[in-house]
Amino acid sequence: MNRARYLLVFTSFLAVHLVCLGQQTDSLTHLFPPADSVHRGAHVKSPYAPDSLAKKQHDPRKATIRSAIIPGWGQIYNRKYWKLPIVYAAIGIPAYTFFYNRTWYQNCQAAISIIDTYADSGYTAVPDTVISKLKPKLQPLVASFNDNALRTYRNEFRKDEDYSVLFFLLFWGLNVVDATVDAHLMYFDVSDKLSIHLKQPSPGFMVPGSGATGISLVFDIHKPHFRPLSLQ
Repeated sequence: MNRARYLLVFTSFLAVHLVCLGQQTDSLTHLFPPADSVHRGAHVKSPYAPDSLAKKQHDPRKATIRSAIIPGWGQIYNRKYWKLPIVYAAIGIPAYTFFYNRTWYQNCQAAISIIDTYADSGYTAVPDTVISKLKPKLQPLVASFNDNALRTYRNEFRKDEDYSVLFFLLFWGLNVVDATVDAHLMYFDVSDKLSIHLKQPSPGFMVPGSGATGISLVFDIHKPHFRPLSLQ
């Protein structure tokens, strides 16, 4: 019971850490392109530059829908195959703990029903043939008519079962978010074609009508525009 709970908590921290690490690694890849791309000619199109055709073919909406239908499908669509083990581990462990806690919940409920049935009939002991069909962990509790301990076990397994469902839905949602973010950032333009220009500082008023003067700095971020060279 406690082992399943610790496993869920450990999986949650591991999945969140690896997803964040994956996003950071992808962003660093865009910031530092391969060295051979620097030596390419001007006529060769850089793979890091935005491509309108590629944007049309790679739709973030498709990645979102596919991840929502089948976990990992969006990562496959984004060609992030190394994330598949993380996705399946993050979703598979809560699914396993759900069925594990569900099975033990049903076993505890069956043991409680046996005690209630024989207690209402006036029996002071449960036959060994009936006790042998139960889990070894529950047999001493049924033999001693320890109804309170069985109900405590049942409630604990039921609570862990609910936690498993919450973690399962949480990791499914993180899977969708991860695929969507990757799809949006796949063709994010961080190429060397972007430029930043600091315009000449000019005096101005901080607040209209206040009379307070100051200096404003205007940043112009855009792709460089090349003017045609004219010879006269």
